[in-house]
Amino acid sequence: MKAHDAHDAMYIGGEWRPASGPDTIAVINPADEQVIGHVPAGTADDVDAAVRAARAALPGWAATPPAERGARIAALRDALAARAEEIAATVTAELGAPPQLAAAVHAGLPIAVAGSYAELAATHPFEEKVGNSTVYSEPVGVVAAITPWNYPLHQIVAKVAPALAAGCTTVLKPAEDTPLTAQLFAEAVHEAGLPAGVFNLVTGLGPVAGQALAEHPEVDLVSFTGSTAVGRGIGALAGGAVKRVALELGGKSANVILPSADLSKAVAVGVANVMSNSGQTCSAWTRMLIPADRYEEAVALAAEAVAKYVPGERVGPLVNAKQQQRVRGYIEKGIEEGARLVAGGPDAPRETGYYVSPTVFADVTPEMTIAQEEIFGPVVSLLRYEDEAEALAIANGTVYGLAGAVWGEPEEAVAFARRMETGQVDINGGRFNPLAPFGGYKQSGVGRELGAHGLSEYLQTKSLQF
Repeated sequence: MKAHDAHDAMYIGGEWRPASGPDTIAVINPADEQVIGHVPAGTADDVDAAVRAARAALPGWAATPPAERGARIAALRDALAARAEEIAATVTAELGAPPQLAAAVHAGLPIAVAGSYAELAATHPFEEKVGNSTVYSEPVGVVAAITPWNYPLHQIVAKVAPALAAGCTTVLKPAEDTPLTAQLFAEAVHEAGLPAGVFNLVTGLGPVAGQALAEHPEVDLVSFTGSTAVGRGIGALAGGAVKRVALELGGKSANVILPSADLSKAVAVGVANVMSNSGQTCSAWTRMLIPADRYEEAVALAAEAVAKYVPGERVGPLVNAKQQQRVRGYIEKGIEEGARLVAGGPDAPRETGYYVSPTVFADVTPEMTIAQEEIFGPVVSLLRYEDEAEALAIANGTVYGLAGAVWGEPEEAVAFARRMETGQVDINGGRFNPLAPFGGYKQSGVGRELGAHGLSEYLQTKSLQF
């Protein structure tokens, strides 16, 4: 069954099963506002069936040798790679990502991440000697993976692949805006020959299927990526049951340009970072911090850089009408609070589609709403600072701490980055590393994804003394 034909089915216990209820969710192409498909609106009964299938499969999968688990994940990687073009086209259709971005990032990155966990499953030290003890790393159990719409396949793989490598079984509830990609993933799982029940898919609304999954007594760990507000609620639900959580939440990352930096390059790359994926990236460097004596030069460079990002060409739409209105509201708030509009603005740049004009604000002060709250759109705020101490105070002056960047003489940049209260910092445009831990400080989340640190989220420790 192809993903686009599976509108009335869930993937549970190794097969496509009819949904328990008649309701469906329309999937809309945000570029033209047309309905491109439907998926079931899963119920608590569907969630229960999926969790029970995962629980039944757990003993056998946990007992499977790690190298064999790695081989199955490698087969999953290969099945995804064979579908790379279809995955990219599907992400373009349901998210609006430009085709080049969809191919390189939305399809390419998760294939690489899956491959990394195929290798880690076979090489990770699941057993070690510590004095007179043997310490075992064992699977946590049944994992609820609740994923967002902004990187639909990457977020699925970043949760499901390490959970499988650890020996856990999984139930996925993808975002309702981008569920077709999740159905393609389920097809790849089936083709890869994973045992029935090791992976299960339930589509549905967050307050219904998502909450039922987070609350289910047979779920041992909830891995959630999304807004901080929803993450707090999931944390509260899990805390009541003393259930483990991994939360990758919001961000308001600082792009700190030190006096020794190549200003032209730092500004251009900084603007490109925010424009990527239409600004719908939790780790986007949305606050650009610039030395006061070079501030106006940087403003002019940012205006020049952002002019290259034409809506409908290099910048796609936002995911839905609600998100479009939300981002336009933030732009209006920036103008209202006194920020200087350098480029863009709140007016829709196209008659059809959920587009927002790529926007640059200057004269932004740290207390402004657009400098404190996550906008999740193509909006860059430029802030000035007088000295390094002020730059550090501004960089650390939000409730978030997910990512960031520093530009300047390498030793100086590293020293500054070490003092930033954030989980990941790129130095002078350092490339994204899918093996490095990703996650945040403060209200940006709990736990880490990717690489060995991401695998550890799905393991628990047992020691035997001799």
